[in-house]
Amino acid sequence: MNRGQFEEPVTLLVGMGFPRKIDSVMEAYALLQDWPSAGRNGAHTVALNACKAGIVGEIDPETVRATLVSFARRHDILVPEMVSPPAMVAGGALRTS
Repeated sequence: MNRGQFEEPVTLLVGMGFPRKIDSVMEAYALLQDWPSAGRNGAHTVALNACKAGIVGEIDPETVRATLVSFARRHDILVPEMVSPPAMVAGGALRTS
């Protein structure tokens, strides 16, 4: 895994409500740097500071990811993770066990 990469991306609704996957500390930092000043609050500050710490290696990427998720929840822009559909067997029939 590349340094600064999240194990799982975080999908956020940005702009006019378009989904955007954030895969790394640097992507999270860029998003938060561009965040409108009117929407900045304590959660923004915590997430941005976590990104800065993650960039220099003071904290791990998953901690940065957790702060980004918290920020996104507060702003109601987090896209829930999709649950995989049930496993399929040959012929398209659902497996029941």
